Amino acid sequence: MEPPKKSGPPRRSGPGGPKRPTGPGKPGQTEGSAGSRRASDDKPRFGAKPGAKTGSRPGDTRADGFRGGPTKYPPRKPGFKKPGAGASHPANPHPAHAAASAEGKGEPQRIAKLLARAGVASRREVERMIEEGRVTIDGVAVETPATLLASLHGVAVDGVAIAAPPPARLFLFHKPAGDLTTERDPAGRPTIYDRLPADLPRVMPIGRLDMSTEGLLLLTTDGGFKRQMELPATGVPRTYRARAFGEVSQQQLEDLFDGVEIDGIRYGAIEANLERRTGRNQWIEMTLTEGKNREVRRVLEHMDLKVNRLIRTSYGPFVLADLPVGAVEEVRQHDLALFRKTLKETA
Repeated sequence: MEPPKKSGPPRRSGPGGPKRPTGPGKPGQTEGSAGSRRASDDKPRFGAKPGAKTGSRPGDTRADGFRGGPTKYPPRKPGFKKPGAGASHPANPHPAHAAASAEGKGEPQRIAKLLARAGVASRREVERMIEEGRVTIDGVAVETPATLLASLHGVAVDGVAIAAPPPARLFLFHKPAGDLTTERDPAGRPTIYDRLPADLPRVMPIGRLDMSTEGLLLLTTDGGFKRQMELPATGVPRTYRARAFGEVSQQQLEDLFDGVEIDGIRYGAIEANLERRTGRNQWIEMTLTEGKNREVRRVLEHMDLKVNRLIRTSYGPFVLADLPVGAVEEVRQHDLALFRKTLKETA
């Protein structure tokens, strides 16, 4: 298995998140404008079969169920689009240093959290190890998982010294429909972990996609980064393409920018555009920042639309593009550090 391929050079793009539409019948920018990685970088992705051809973006040929003939799009590569076009950023340090800075290195943290981030075990398992007296600092058993440390210097588990936690890593995964976003299922249904390559480090999904939803799922080795991304206050935009049955106008979709309340739950601003209509089936692109449970489906069902296919095409600056179904690709440390810096600036 080849080492993980890094996502390509960032391209400038406008800031993410819902933007007020310019007027009826004038859809905003679609996912086709997202960034790309180096075209010359042709190493196989995690999980890609040797010699496999690059797949097209889901739904881009528009041939699945439509009778109007396929609509072709130029191929793009998955990866990272640089946030904040025109924004002023200081010169980036060496990627490793930037990643270390993004980790908040040197700030005291609970030992259980540090050990979990170092890949020793889950935080709950680490707490159990501490209760059993298996974790020591300079030979002295740790009494509580709440012990604060600035680093793992002198920490050992079962007598084996623990190295400092590596920088956070981020992976793009093209989740297929039919898989659960969980590590294991008591009912024995397939999960995303059944598809991940064996040489991938221990990763956690950032957010979830429903079993029937497909597309971009971000995986990370860092629990703190995962929680930061999932917070509604962080406001990271997610873009979806939904194929729905029913009638809807562009004006109705534009009204979603003002938000909507459904069964007592308030959903914030949503940028929605009607992409293509054939009969009573249509493709709708939606960008939102809250990511509440089943938000896209509930909003469209509230508009008397029946969603029969849902694809996430981007999450923040990270885009699905033509990443094959079931494949995994790593984001470059430089791109990840740059993105995390923008999160801190907007916090």
